[in-house]
Amino acid sequence: MTAPKPPVGFVSLKSIKQGPSDPKSTLAELREIYFKTSKRTIEHDFDHAIELLKSLPTEEDREKATVYMEGIAQMRKEWAVAPTRGRTRKKSK
Repeated sequence: MTAPKPPVGFVSLKSIKQGPSDPKSTLAELREIYFKTSKRTIEHDFDHAIELLKSLPTEEDREKATVYMEGIAQMRKEWAVAPTRGRTRKKSK
């Protein structure tokens, strides 16, 4: 019997706690997050991407991750729920 497949956008807690084994796998994971994120998962994916970025050991590796991070940040911005402003009418006297 095989284990059920995790939902799209799912990030295992193990990957956050232990981190990927090397920068290449971290970049691959960032790329996967970039392509699989959705409006429903963007906040979680963004937080996970930040943690992965922090785990990169060198500035050079972080520069390589920039394109994915900028893309994820842009999606987050576009999909953000704008706060609703209550429109009140002025009462006439």
